Amino acid sequence: MSYPGLNIINKTITLPDGREIFIETGKLAKQADGSAVVRMGNTMLLATVVSNKEAKDGVDFMPLSVDYQEKFASAGRIPGGFLRREGKLSDYEVLISRLVDRAMRPLFPDDYHADTQVNVIMISFDPEVLPDALACLAAQAAMSVSDIPFNGPVSEVRVIFANGQYLINPTPKQIESADLELIVAATEDNILMVEGEMNEVSEETMIGALKTAHEAIKAQLSVLKSLEQTAGKTQKREYCHEKNDDSLRQRIYDACYQKAYEFAGQGIANKNVRSEGFKKIIKDFIETLPEDHTEDMALIGRYYHDIEKEAVRNQVLDSRKRLDGRGLEDIRPIWTEVNYLPSAHGSAIFTRGETQSLTTVTLGTKLDEQLIDGATFNGTNKFMLHYNFPGYSTGEVKPNRGPGRREVGHGNLALRALKKVVPADAENPYTIRVVSDILESNGSSSMATVCAGALALMDAGVPVKGPVSGIAMGLISDAKTGRVAVLSDILGDEDHLGDMDFKVTGTANGITACQMDLKVEGLSYELLTEALLQAKRGRLHILNEMNKTLSAPKTELKPHAPRIVQIQIQKDQIGAVIGPGGKVVQEIQKVSGATVVIEEKDNFGLVNVFAKDGMSLDKAVSMVKGIVAVPEVGEIYEGKVKSITSFGAFVEILPGKDGLLHISEIKWERLESMEGVLEVGEEIKVKLIDVDKKTGKYKLSRKVLIPKPEKKEEPAKTENNAN
Repeated sequence: MSYPGLNIINKTITLPDGREIFIETGKLAKQADGSAVVRMGNTMLLATVVSNKEAKDGVDFMPLSVDYQEKFASAGRIPGGFLRREGKLSDYEVLISRLVDRAMRPLFPDDYHADTQVNVIMISFDPEVLPDALACLAAQAAMSVSDIPFNGPVSEVRVIFANGQYLINPTPKQIESADLELIVAATEDNILMVEGEMNEVSEETMIGALKTAHEAIKAQLSVLKSLEQTAGKTQKREYCHEKNDDSLRQRIYDACYQKAYEFAGQGIANKNVRSEGFKKIIKDFIETLPEDHTEDMALIGRYYHDIEKEAVRNQVLDSRKRLDGRGLEDIRPIWTEVNYLPSAHGSAIFTRGETQSLTTVTLGTKLDEQLIDGATFNGTNKFMLHYNFPGYSTGEVKPNRGPGRREVGHGNLALRALKKVVPADAENPYTIRVVSDILESNGSSSMATVCAGALALMDAGVPVKGPVSGIAMGLISDAKTGRVAVLSDILGDEDHLGDMDFKVTGTANGITACQMDLKVEGLSYELLTEALLQAKRGRLHILNEMNKTLSAPKTELKPHAPRIVQIQIQKDQIGAVIGPGGKVVQEIQKVSGATVVIEEKDNFGLVNVFAKDGMSLDKAVSMVKGIVAVPEVGEIYEGKVKSITSFGAFVEILPGKDGLLHISEIKWERLESMEGVLEVGEEIKVKLIDVDKKTGKYKLSRKVLIPKPEKKEEPAKTENNAN
């Protein structure tokens, strides 16, 4: 097919197993600064990038927005809900948006401040090809054919470790058997972002996954560079988004650097006291300026921020001591408490330094499962974790407008960490909701959520495989001198001024989840291994502190937690339990006070019975078992007379199962009629003596349960009697 006037460019990436990814540009969305379509199998993503030519006044950061969205039509589906159209991004789409954002944001020039928007849209879906591993590749392809300044290229892949080998961009079926699953983003020289979950794997296994992923990414980057050259976009636009005054910067440096350096070495633990101390340094400098000074206050603030950052970093590298006085591996003081909330099914407080999480666990029924309606997946979810970060946790006034992208991302990391130790759906009858409310924050509240969540799950009696702890690692490095400092349990300030935020969670047996973002080039695998081993020591220390409060799940649920019994029945018995129009199951719930939910699984039925007390539970279970029970010949039943006829009575021996008690089987004595023998509603014991092979009808006997009367002996005949 010809496309008059279009300059269409096509490139192909070959994966290690021979599968191919196709990149096409020049056909769609040509008014964007850059656009490209990436296709693997039948999954297709359209990526566009647009950046304003000028920055807004007063902007001194990178105003980047990344949105990933899945069109329902791509999977041949119509959205649910009243509007029947795509709405706000789902949590799943937000998480993929964050993966792309975290990979690309560090690569924009530090002085580039123009509003920039990246959109990635899934326009076709192949169930065998997951789109999230292609989203960053598509975004970079669009960036490569634009004139937007960018220090790339960058790309992402998914890597798994399954059955002793590493696989790149696996199928969903292959992921099911994986012990490790990571999304990794990297440039030619450096890994920038890592996120994933693991089945308690070793640090060595994780490092192997990163190396495998990086090699696959390098092959993609080679194609992206070729794409940029073919499109003629190696020369990027010129810009000037910052004004600078080198003389002013030097004056501030001379007046403030040494003061900031010395203050950073005082080891002040309280972040508010520390913050005020640093502010006083620049405030004192400003007071030395004449009242009619012409210096730009925005410039003063920006320059001092950079000088303070440099002073703190150098202090740490020189003294091997940190802002709050700790050594590089020291963990802040920890205290924990469980069962803090009397009405929750499980609760815990985890406090580490100035970071605190109050976490609850709620056990729900089948009816509480989360309904998911997405383009690529629709179904239910039994394990949820929600993370809340209110303004008061940092002493700020902030409107409460629901969870933002940060809350969604932090909650997802904690969810990944804990779900690896929670029983699988098939073994867990409960819907579980974990909620972490951050009450104080000064570094790694997501890891506090993991620790508090593990304790709350154990407090609720959820049979987790083991407690999980988490730690956030940082890095300060100096490329000129080669000095590095790996920091355990970082503060909020250390996260801001450092080169790495590396969160690692796990049990005593291995890693369950991780998330890493790098802001520096040249992180070697040797240094990454050192950070992982240091993180392990920190994790085990935190785990030991948690174990002092609670080290294993409680054996009993809270008295007010719902009790659940699951009964497996034959597939053809489902209708009997439900009854016509739901009449039977409604009667069970009304009589017992329990909640009964029936579902079909594979080739059998599963009856879930939920109740707040044992009496209701036992009553409902008994009624269900009565319905599905198969009467056995020779068994004795406590029956109820349902109706009386001239030839006997029909007795209900099990719910919905009646048998005939023939008049001849009521008593050993011969009965001439049924009048006055039995009454409707009367409860009697009967024995099932036979089942008609043709009709399946039950034959009952009452007389076999009654001692048989002895026969009266007739008097012997005498000769006189005979006469």
